[in-house]
Order: sequence, then C-alpha cells, then structure tokens
Amino acid sequence: MRVAKRRGCIATLLGLVLLCVGLVYGVAAITAPWSFHIGGVSTPLLSWSATGMLHTKGGNYPLYVFLYPASHFSRLRMVGLRPTGGVQGSAYLCTSRGVSQYLKMLGTIYNGWSGTEGSVITFRLLEWYFFDSRPTRGYLDLYGRWSGTKLVMEDRGSFAKTFRSGLKIEHASVTLDPGSYSDFKAACADAAR
Repeated sequence: MRVAKRRGCIATLLGLVLLCVGLVYGVAAITAPWSFHIGGVSTPLLSWSATGMLHTKGGNYPLYVFLYPASHFSRLRMVGLRPTGGVQGSAYLCTSRGVSQYLKMLGTIYNGWSGTEGSVITFRLLEWYFFDSRPTRGYLDLYGRWSGTKLVMEDRGSFAKTFRSGLKIEHASVTLDPGSYSDFKAACADAAR
C-alpha cells in the first residue's frame, strides 16, 4: 500500500514538472521563437553562451556572454527597426589577469522572429551590485548583428559609464563565438596586461 502511494506521488510530481516544462516551451514558441535557434545552432535550452576579445581604446579584455529570452525590451533603440524580442542574461569581463567583473545584461533583438541569422541585437552590460542599485553603476552599450555562429558587435561611439574599478570602456568592438564559461576563464588566466 505504501509503495503504491509513493509511486502515485512521484507520478503526480513528474506530471507537474512536465506540465511546467511544456508551458515554458509553449510560451517561448509563441513569444520568442528565435530562442530555439540562436547563433546558427539549435538551442533547446533557449539560451546561448559565447566568448570573445573586447577590443577597446585602453586595451583588450576577454568577454563571456550568456543570454536567454526576456519578457521585456531594453531602453536601447534602433531607428527604423521593430523589436521582436527581449534578451537578458549575464556577462563576465576579464579586467586583469585572472580577475573578472560580473555584469548584468539587458537587451533587445530586432528582425529576428524565427531565428537570429541576420538579426540585429543591442544590449547593455551593467555593473552589478548585490544591495545597492544606485544609478552610478558602470555600463557599456553594444550593438551588433548575427552572421552564422558569430555575433559581431561595437559600441558605435555611445557613452559608457566608468566602472567602480576605474575601468572605462571606449571605442569597443568584439566578435563573439559560441563558447563556455570555462573557455573564458582560460582566456582570462592567459591574459597579459
């Protein structure tokens, strides 16, 4: 009797999990179908991670980006383009050998309904505070376009706010290729400043 009751609870729990997963995928299919095919590859987990070298006026910095669909758009606008989805996520910027800065990411995809190929993306990399969300946080805005598996981005001369560490990013450009956080950590460890 106890075994049958336990199996019933497990089956109910499994059913609820499958229902929740189905609901998440159903909402994504309706509101963000591009999230199933990001950067030229199938993304069944509805997310994309990439690494690249951020080239700036002051030096080169390894960068890691992890993004996924969001229910809201960023405040960055592209004249003449209609937003087709919001993105959010996180990023890490290697500021010196072995030292990385955690950043929050908010953005928007334009002209990318069924996939990201050729679509435009804008996002803000924003310095993260645990308790204090003061408006003086450092940030960097990037604008780019997907081409196959690569995401080519630049700051377009936009204003960037200085980070707490004193780092100010100016004249930035980066080509992001699919990669993992461990790829980024290796690049950060190897970075010679």
